[in-house]
Order: sequence, then C-alpha cells, then structure tokens
Amino acid sequence: MTTKEVRLEPPKKSFFEKAKTQKELVLLSIPFIAFFFIFFYFPLWGLTMAFQIFRPEFSFWEQEWVGLMHFRNLFSDQYFALALRNTLVMAVINLILHFVTAIVFALFLNELRLMKYKRVVQSISYLPHFLSWIIVCGIMANMLAMEDGVINNLLMFFGLIDSPIHWLGEPKYFWGIVGASNVWKSMGWNSIIYLAAMTAINPELYEAAAVDGCGRFGRMWHITLPCIRPTIVVLFILNAGWILNVNFEVPYLLGNSGLVMDVSETIDIFVLRRGFGSRGILGLSYGTAAGMFKTVVSVVVIFICNKIASWLGEEKLI
Repeated sequence: MTTKEVRLEPPKKSFFEKAKTQKELVLLSIPFIAFFFIFFYFPLWGLTMAFQIFRPEFSFWEQEWVGLMHFRNLFSDQYFALALRNTLVMAVINLILHFVTAIVFALFLNELRLMKYKRVVQSISYLPHFLSWIIVCGIMANMLAMEDGVINNLLMFFGLIDSPIHWLGEPKYFWGIVGASNVWKSMGWNSIIYLAAMTAINPELYEAAAVDGCGRFGRMWHITLPCIRPTIVVLFILNAGWILNVNFEVPYLLGNSGLVMDVSETIDIFVLRRGFGSRGILGLSYGTAAGMFKTVVSVVVIFICNKIASWLGEEKLI
C-alpha cells in the first residue's frame, strides 16, 4: 500500500495580520493613499452634476435632478459627434505611432555596439520629454510658419513646393502634425521600457540564431520582438485606457486659430467650451456628462483589451 504525502499548508493570514507584520510599509503608503483619495476619489462626488441642473448657489439637496437628460442631449449634439470623431482619430494615430516608433527606435538602438554613440543618441532622444507642451507647440508653430518657417524654406529650397503652405491653417494636415508632435516629444522616453525588457533577453538565443545564419533583422524579428511581446501587450492595455484622453494642450494650442476647429476640437476642448461657455446654467452639468462619457468608454476599452490579452495567452492587468 502506498501512503499519500500530506502537505500541511500554513494558515492564510488576513489583511490586518499582514499589515501588522509590515507596519513600516503601511506607514510609508499612507501619504500616497491620502493623495489619491483627496485628488482622485473624493472629486468623483462631482459626477452627480451630470444628472442634475447644477446651480452653484444651491446645496446638494436643493439641486434639480433630471436623470439622463444631459446624456440624451449629448448624443444628439452634432458638435459632440464631431469632437468624438476628432478625439478617436487623433487617439488612434497617437497610439499607433506611440508603439511603432518607440519599438522600432528601441530595436535599432539596441543593435548599436558603440556605447558612446548609443549614449549620445539616447540622451538626445530623451530631451524633448522634459519640455513643456507649450514649448513644444511653440517650436512646431515656428517650424511650420508661412514666413521663415524651416519646413517651408526646406521644401522651397529643394523645389518640392512653389509657395509656402499654411500648415496650421489647412485641416488636412492637422492630424498628421499632432501625431508628429507626439512622436518627437515621447518616442525616446517611451523606448526606455522596451530597452529595459531587451536587456533581460538571454544572449545565448542571439548566439544560437547567429550560428544558424540569422542576420540582425532576423534576430530582431524572431528573438527580440517575441521576447518583449508581454511588455508590449501590457503597455498597450495601459495606453488603450487613455484612448479618449488626447493631450489637451496640443490640439488646443495648435488649433487655436479657429481655421481648423472642425478637426481640432476634442472632447476635452468640448467640455471646456460647453461647460464654461454658452449653455448657461446647463453648462457645468452638460460638460460633466461629456467627461463622464469619456471615462466610461475608457474603462470599457481597458476591459476589452484585457480580455483580448487573456485570449492571446499574454499577461493581464486584472
């Protein structure tokens, strides 16, 4: 007869028992918990304005509740539909360029063998991340200016155009300019995580691939990319949750001339103009409803991307 081995598992500790054994960590986390509660969770109370005709002079109990009236008006508003379209298009452009440029840049930077040159390239590519968006938009506006703009001067010098182009006044160029601005500012910084993931790849895999006659591009495609795929999936899920959070500053500053308003107004700009603009007492409630819609869509997108990641057998966030 065979006897089964009986493994005695230690009793599971409750949350409070674990907290007692890690008092130092609990004390260190209190300021961060307080920060998130005060600035992120406590303001959620203000979402009730989306279901009211909010009047600042009245108390919470004196407000007039209107249910989903603002959401019904929102979905029938042609300007909101336009803002939603612009937000989605710019978000998809930024998301695709964000991943493609950062991954490609990290792949080629990882292949550099001269460490001094590699450090110089890394430092130069990181610098735009530390610039304010106001400065970045100012640089872009100066480069794209009709008079003495660098882009127009170069194109005219090489004979590609006959007269200067009003880049920031033509709607067909605006989305591309916004995408290029985001790439220039964030490509180097976004590549850091991918470079860190590449350092964890076993060098023996590259040596075995080289013995089999695999070149540099082959090693990047068959070894580097598959090894960093979990990192790519996790970052994609995190960034997909912000798909409707297009940078407020870029479309607002670059499209502030009014000539490209049909392609530059995002949901955030819509909330600003309608919430504090011409809708009277309905403004704050109407703007809150638009902002709440954006939040709900972001949460839904996170769950969808997380589910897709589980189907692909990759790491999930929740």
